[in-house]
Amino acid sequence: MNISIIKEPMKVDELKQIAKNGFGDFVKAVVDVELELMAIGGELHADEEIILSEQGSKREYMWGINIYPDQREETWIEFDSMINIKPHLGNRSRGVEDIGVQKKVRAIVDKLIYR
Repeated sequence: MNISIIKEPMKVDELKQIAKNGFGDFVKAVVDVELELMAIGGELHADEEIILSEQGSKREYMWGINIYPDQREETWIEFDSMINIKPHLGNRSRGVEDIGVQKKVRAIVDKLIYR
């Protein structure tokens, strides 16, 4: 699987192709809420996190999600990743517990992937 860093908007059809070539119906992504970019296409969120770290992203700003490009926009983001477990930030689960962070992630995904 090829990991890509997304800084500019891409079409959802491109995301569907990445999903088809990988897991079938979804793409793993790591969103940096500080730099407003994301990495997609990795087999593990941790692999994407490493790539973003090498580009200057900080762990506290990176959140792992799954994107289901065929689902409606309200339900296409799943907040579920081992990299989201950040007890020092008050996030003790694989989800993203902070609603403000969830909103930032959604806004960045909506900006970077258009339908």
